[in-house]
Amino acid sequence: MQRLKTITNIHNSIFIKNMNVLVLNCGSSSIKYKLYNMDNEAVLAQGGAAPYSPSGDQESMDLNAEALSYHSTPVPGKLEVRASKPCATQHDLSLAYTPGVAKPCLEIHASPQEVYRYTGKGNTVAVVSDGTAVLGLGNIGPEAGLPVMEGKSVLFKRFADIDAVPICLGKVFREDGKTDAGKLIAAVETLEPSFGGINLEDIAAPACFEVETTLKKRMGIPVFHDDQHGTAIISLAALLNAALLTGKPLSSLKVVGNGAGAAGLSCLEFYIQAGVKRENVVVCDSKGRMP
Repeated sequence: MQRLKTITNIHNSIFIKNMNVLVLNCGSSSIKYKLYNMDNEAVLAQGGAAPYSPSGDQESMDLNAEALSYHSTPVPGKLEVRASKPCATQHDLSLAYTPGVAKPCLEIHASPQEVYRYTGKGNTVAVVSDGTAVLGLGNIGPEAGLPVMEGKSVLFKRFADIDAVPICLGKVFREDGKTDAGKLIAAVETLEPSFGGINLEDIAAPACFEVETTLKKRMGIPVFHDDQHGTAIISLAALLNAALLTGKPLSSLKVVGNGAGAAGLSCLEFYIQAGVKRENVVVCDSKGRMP
């Protein structure tokens, strides 16, 4: 079961009728799974997504060149800002800015909840990262993580029509280059007046746990760490489907998590909440099975 390889396909459901063990291989923002028949340790189903890995083959080189062109032309980056109201005439501008803008300001001052009526706050999310756990690339820093946060903002707009703003924070690190949870928390909580929600992204463990937990307590808007909960939600969906197809209750399954980072631990905790027994869960890190 330790011979986990990159997963490329999902076998037909007819092959997983005797499944009784799920093995997760959780890495830096990637997850792979294998379903085993414990009678003969046969792999009955597998799937998942692997992180980016540089390669020298021609197909990869072509893709890399295309990606660089995509991100740099005709203008750098993947995002732009457009006005949602007419701004063509002097009268339009007098409503968008002074003197007209004073009236909604006063309405919000008198009743703070009116900010959701007169501004775009309710449909705006901050995609926040410090660049310490970016996809499969690791701790590459906030500047290098910006294309990923722009990409996540594109997904928000494309699939949910939510306006998202990438915010990659620097100067939130300890001397060893790892996340200083206190500094990151202090920076993110100041964003509350401008955003309707916070999507934490690609922040390395263990700091990410403290950051999310503390921000949820301190902030009056939703805070969500995608690497933890997004991965847990989609992988639990796969597990529920597998259990349904095999006719097995979650309480009868044994689950092995190969990876003890943000994604791996959150996935396993989510499965336990859904019905997997804690005593049936085995967690492994880079040094082997954890106690």
